[in-house]
Amino acid sequence: MQQLTGLDTSFLNMETSTTYGHICGLGIFDPTTSAAPFSLDEVKRIISERLHLLPPFRRRLVEVPFGLDHPYWIEDPHFDLDFHVRHIGLPPPGDKRQLGEQVSRLAARPLDRSRPLWELYVIQGLEGGLIAQLTKIHHCAIDGVSGAEIMTTLLDITPEVRKVKAPRRPWRPEPVPSEIEMWSRGVVGVAGTPRKGFRLIRETIRNFPVLAKSMGIEELPGASLINSVIGRKPDPMLSEASTPAPRTSFNARISPHRRFAFGSISLDTVKEIKGILGATVNDVVLGLCSAALRRYLEERHELPSDPLLAMVPVSVRTEEQKGTFGNQVSAMTASLHTHIKDPVQRIAAIHQSMKIAKDQHQALPAHLLQDFAQFAPPAVAARAARVIARATVDAWVDPPFNVVISNVPGPQFPIYYIGTRLVANYPVSAINDGVGLNITVQSYNGNLDFGLVACRDLLPDVWDLVDYLHDAVNELADAAKQVAAAKDADEDQDGES
Repeated sequence: MQQLTGLDTSFLNMETSTTYGHICGLGIFDPTTSAAPFSLDEVKRIISERLHLLPPFRRRLVEVPFGLDHPYWIEDPHFDLDFHVRHIGLPPPGDKRQLGEQVSRLAARPLDRSRPLWELYVIQGLEGGLIAQLTKIHHCAIDGVSGAEIMTTLLDITPEVRKVKAPRRPWRPEPVPSEIEMWSRGVVGVAGTPRKGFRLIRETIRNFPVLAKSMGIEELPGASLINSVIGRKPDPMLSEASTPAPRTSFNARISPHRRFAFGSISLDTVKEIKGILGATVNDVVLGLCSAALRRYLEERHELPSDPLLAMVPVSVRTEEQKGTFGNQVSAMTASLHTHIKDPVQRIAAIHQSMKIAKDQHQALPAHLLQDFAQFAPPAVAARAARVIARATVDAWVDPPFNVVISNVPGPQFPIYYIGTRLVANYPVSAINDGVGLNITVQSYNGNLDFGLVACRDLLPDVWDLVDYLHDAVNELADAAKQVAAAKDADEDQDGES
């Protein structure tokens, strides 16, 4: 048995009747690149041959009674591949909006916790003869980076299906432990809580000034004393405090229903923009999202005067942790500067905000978030999470951010699945009460593939945001060309003088 970490368990605790803890990936494939027909049986065969490289696929949860300690993974003795791999079709014409609607429905169904927490849907009937595959897996088992590792395990770098070495040892399922055994493990876990708490308090005190800055608190009583005791000098780069996020129509209680929209943008165009403006690819991605959200809110007469804030997940996975699955992730909050009209000035402001956010994030130990999640017993943590979410939704406290924007790097060359070329790979992430919109981006083979998930009731016209993203990249590219032309003109004048 392998125990989940506190951070892994937090993705189980977040689930309610309207909030789901799974994430998905939507791959679009071109079957004309394969000599053999694409079939459900072939999908099952490839997965079966590579199951030993995909540990989360055969693991199921075992809970500790009364939530005394974090759950455990066991190798499911009743694993049934046919239960997890499914086949559906779209009616004609099978366009992208029909596909988005089908994905919305599939994403709005919770996973069965009595089985390994994943499902895979082969979706046929897309226009142009394309085939889609939706892979759905619980966030407690993977993060964005380990999800990309699963993709590379299932896919190949050539149309020829590679041969995978058989496992050294045959797979052996584990017996489901008894309630008494799990109770005993829970008691042992509770006994270790004081030690975890002492370490957490020590780390919190050591990093107290930086934590205060990251929460938007310029100076707390006693902060200068703690600074002097631990020998930390004030850092001017940490002087920009975060401000409370303004409320929007999608920062409210969500329903159980979803909307999913998707689209792709040229990575070369984004790189050209970032080179001219002296930004990063992630700055430009945030700038495009900012422009789309600004226009969306402005056209609906609800653009707040204060800038929207985005929560940006950050991988803290080390080289040694590659291939271990689970969650090795932290997060930082950055301003989207939606109050700035000029797109070039907005990118400059986002670049500066991200620099400060990165400095704040790097000043904190990578394991501190995991330590916080590890300390509280799951039953307590689950209730606390729901209380905090309820307080935010009911306006007792300000929302910490308005939207989640995540950027996951992917391969920049074609990859194949049973001989069929992957055309695009759209992420389908999660939303929760108070944050009814998630924008996740995955780079692949010269494109940035955007996947937008929203609450169907709070943001029913999410496809408008995809259109606005395409308009935003065109606007920013034109503005960047004007900046480049102005720089060239200045250099010519300097040369003549």
